[in-house]
Amino acid sequence: MEQENKFSVAIHYEDTLGYIEYDGDAKKAVVTLPHEEGKKKAEAYLATTHEIAVPNMTLMDFETKTIDPMADVRSFQIAMTRIWEETEVYVDWSRPVSFVKKYPTLDSLPKGGVEFTLEE
Repeated sequence: MEQENKFSVAIHYEDTLGYIEYDGDAKKAVVTLPHEEGKKKAEAYLATTHEIAVPNMTLMDFETKTIDPMADVRSFQIAMTRIWEETEVYVDWSRPVSFVKKYPTLDSLPKGGVEFTLEE
């Protein structure tokens, strides 16, 4: 089974929504976040390696590993689980990136009782 070499995740910093798209072939991530301070923090975090306690066989068995967020998709995903600790950029694991692209601000959400779904 071939693993997808791209991964996107929704993020927010303070009250600003955005997302990060990782391309494993290029070993590059693009941070799209209209809040300049949060964007710079996320980019700096992604540009450095981190010592992260990663579970082994069980959630009680951790091993500290050096993670380079740009090494591969799995390393990027692991790094995303800890980005908030150093940057206060939070990953919105359950928010679809397509939703953030369509509604990048609270003001852009449909008004007046218009129905919409997170999957739009």
